[in-house]
Order: sequence, then C-alpha cells, then structure tokens
Amino acid sequence: MHFLDQAKIYVRSGAGGPGAVSFRREKFIEFGGPDGGDGGKGGDIVFEAVAGLNTLIDFRYTQHFRAERGKGGAGSNRTGAGGEDLVIQVPVGTQVLSDDKEQVLVDLTRVGQRIVLLKGGDGGRGNASYKSSTNRAPRQHGPGWPAEEAWVWLRLKLLADAGLVGLPNAGKSTFLNAVTNARAKVGDYPFTTLRPQLGVVLHHGREFVLADIPGLIEGAAEGAGVGDRFLGHVERCRVLLHLIDASGKDPIGAWGIVRDELDAYGAGLIDKPEVVALSKSDAVDAKTLTALRRKLAKKSGGEVLTLSAASGDGVDAALNALIAAIGVDEEPEEAAEVTWRPL
Repeated sequence: MHFLDQAKIYVRSGAGGPGAVSFRREKFIEFGGPDGGDGGKGGDIVFEAVAGLNTLIDFRYTQHFRAERGKGGAGSNRTGAGGEDLVIQVPVGTQVLSDDKEQVLVDLTRVGQRIVLLKGGDGGRGNASYKSSTNRAPRQHGPGWPAEEAWVWLRLKLLADAGLVGLPNAGKSTFLNAVTNARAKVGDYPFTTLRPQLGVVLHHGREFVLADIPGLIEGAAEGAGVGDRFLGHVERCRVLLHLIDASGKDPIGAWGIVRDELDAYGAGLIDKPEVVALSKSDAVDAKTLTALRRKLAKKSGGEVLTLSAASGDGVDAALNALIAAIGVDEEPEEAAEVTWRPL
C-alpha cells in the first residue's frame, strides 16, 4: 500500500428538503385546511477516526464527498425523510485544514472520535405551519436551507510515542528493524527511507510505538533532500531518539545540523525531550568512541549513549531511556462528537 499523508478533497453537506403545499379535501370534513408537511433535514459531513488505517491513499482516487439531501414534505402533515449522514473514515492522527492550510478545523487523535464538519440544511416549512387565524389557507412554504460546502486539506500526522531523527545513513532503519517487527529498507546509501515507518517496541513488559522518518540534511527546512515535510509525523511524539553515526566524518557537526533543522521547523520539536546516541559503535575503536562521546556530551549538555543495532550492544540502554522519557501511559479520553461550524 502506498503512503500518502496529504490530500485535498471537496465536501458538501445535504440541503434541506422543501416544505409541501397541500390542503385536506375529505368528504365529511366541512373545513379542510392546509396540511403540507415540513421538508427533511439534509445529511451531515462527519469525520471518524478508525483503527487499522495509516495512509490517505484512498483520497487520491475519491476526492468529492456529498451527503444526501433531505426529501420534500407531503400532504397529511407528512415530514420528508432526512438525508443520510456521510461518514468519512480517516486514520487516527488526521487533521482537517482549511483550503489555505492556515486553520486546523478538526484534529482526530483517538479511535472512534467523530466530528461533524458540515451540518446539513434544515428542512423547509410546509404550508400547515403558516396557518393562523388571519391566514386560513396559506400557500407559502419554505424551500429548505442550503447545503454547506468547502474544499479542505487532510493531513496525517502519525501517532507515535517516540520518534527517530538523524542524518541519512545514521542507522535509524536498522535500529527500527532491530527493536520492532518493522521491515524498513536498509542500504549503504543515503535516503533509503523515503516515507515514515512505524513499529511497536515490546521491552520489559512495556509497549510503545516508534516512528522512523526520512533523514534530514542541512537546508531541509528550505526543501533540500526530501525537505522537512515528514517532520510533522514526530510532532506528537513524547521523546526523540537522535541517532548520530559514530563512524561519520563529523559526528559533532551532524548533531548540530539536525538540531538546527528541528529549530527551523518549529512546532516545539526543539523543546522535546531528546535521547542522544552514537550509532554504529562497532565500526569505531573504543578510544575514538570515548572521545566522541565526551565531546558530544559537552556540546549537547546531556548524557550520550552508544549503541550498535547490528550487534545489539547498547540497544537495551537506549530503550530504557526512551521508556523513562515516555513515562506512564495516560488514560485515553472518551471519544466525543463535536460539531465545527464555518465562520
């Protein structure tokens, strides 16, 4: 299945059905009078977060969504049938943005959460509702309230407890494969990871979700490489695992490059708890590794771990640090139904 984390769609709720103009004409009733019923309400546009989805690829092929309009009223004071709501199922972590991408209209973060984006129009009044002591035979009726429509963007931000960041070829995919059942592509060349990958870690009785995003390079905030478009997938992470290739040309400079790109992206990524680790520790000698670890600790202002995902050395310590930073699992909030009304 292809991964797609952005899509633009058109949504339209259902218009209200028209009210009816009708009069009673019965043989043994001396005075008939109006009996036109009201029109039915149009269907709503509802977004629902469901489990088991992790891509927006379906919205590349289906881009227009229209709810059913309400049926018209009828004689004998019969109200028209309401239009069916249109429920659009999206992955957990999906945001609905305005057409200009400036406003977040909906943020679906829990399984089962349902949000009404556009309300269907109310049905029009039948002529029976216009009857009064001075207007005994009204012929006016309501046409029904119009539908609401909008072009919106869907943006998926994968939900993960911890996120992997680093330069290309820092060993992120190898680490993900070593600690989860994920099968991320690994190769001896940059940008083997072209889309975010998720895996579930089970360590010392604790489970947490780990996300791997494509590597960052200097200038990613300006679009270099694959840019910073995938950094949105670690916005919701509680902690970042920053992997730095110990066998690289300038590990200290590599740490600074990624930190600068996180700062340029914004969204609070620079302030998230960070576990710094020198990866590929089996590729350098112990003396060099010790010196790098000391320099990087001074530069970053915190403890620096060493690990080798290929041999397993130091992996447990890194997972322990992630679990400590993630903390105790929060109780999930009860799914709620919310209605957003356009301004």
